[in-house]
Amino acid sequence: MTTLGSGGPQVSRIGLGCMGMSDFYGPADEATSIAMIAHAVDRGVNLLDTGDFYGMGHNEMLVGRALKQIGRDKVLLSVKFGALRDPAGGFGGIDTRPVAIRNFVAYSLKRLGTDHIDIYRPARLDPAVPIEETVGAIARLIEEGHVRYLGLSEVSAETIRRAHAVHPVTDLQIEYSLMSRGVEAEILPTLRELGIGMTAYGVLSRGLIADAAPDDKAGIRGRLPRFSGENLVANRALVEALGVVARERGLTTSQVAIAWVAAQGEDIVPLVGTRRAERIDEALAALDAPLSAEELARTEAALPAEAVRGTRYDAHAMAALDSERG
Repeated sequence: MTTLGSGGPQVSRIGLGCMGMSDFYGPADEATSIAMIAHAVDRGVNLLDTGDFYGMGHNEMLVGRALKQIGRDKVLLSVKFGALRDPAGGFGGIDTRPVAIRNFVAYSLKRLGTDHIDIYRPARLDPAVPIEETVGAIARLIEEGHVRYLGLSEVSAETIRRAHAVHPVTDLQIEYSLMSRGVEAEILPTLRELGIGMTAYGVLSRGLIADAAPDDKAGIRGRLPRFSGENLVANRALVEALGVVARERGLTTSQVAIAWVAAQGEDIVPLVGTRRAERIDEALAALDAPLSAEELARTEAALPAEAVRGTRYDAHAMAALDSERG
């Protein structure tokens, strides 16, 4: 267990990302997903990450059904809000107006079957709403008992400072992996200065960092530059070099990638997004095999971030990331 941020809750050393059980990676069996969530909790994972827009509410209802079996008191719920969807599943921007936030949280509480959300965060920065207004609205929900902690997602160091000045931020959720290390320049130092934790998603770069090459046409992957054409060929060559290091250590390539993220600090909690129980077991085993300083150096040399081909999202999505603005 570790403390999420200087004043946040006690969380497991990895969290479970539930998005893929409802959206972006093709169909999933609901009974299998609920059993997988229960398995993760049985193994000591207490942080479940979801979003009200994953499957247009389906993911929250799925997690809610799982909680009826598991027990609400055994988990911490991290919920993202604000992303707008259309009937075809497309995205229509972001809305973090205070009045919208109260509407979003009311629906989330109902779908999850709970009276409070542990960590509540806007999925992206709304360019039309000052972050101070968004944070102020969440602070009121905390005062009222509907929310316990404030989180942020994919925002810049400047936005983090502005938000934290209104109400303490518990953690920032952001992509961080061997392939995506942009947070190290300014964002991560800012988090540590302010005593804010990080929940790191994309630690396996959406399945790219694995022993077996993923289906580059499955769900969202077909739209991601790193899975496209020559980019995929070059990136897989990097992953294969990492695999050599992993095998020498007696680990899978994914385990080395997870262990590397975990080694960057106790204030960083990797989120493992999966629909298979064995992947949770694999991730937990990675935490039991910490990498030495020499192994960390060899890992970074095998997969240098500057050699990765393609951005982590397409151009449209990258433009919506406050965290990517200079």
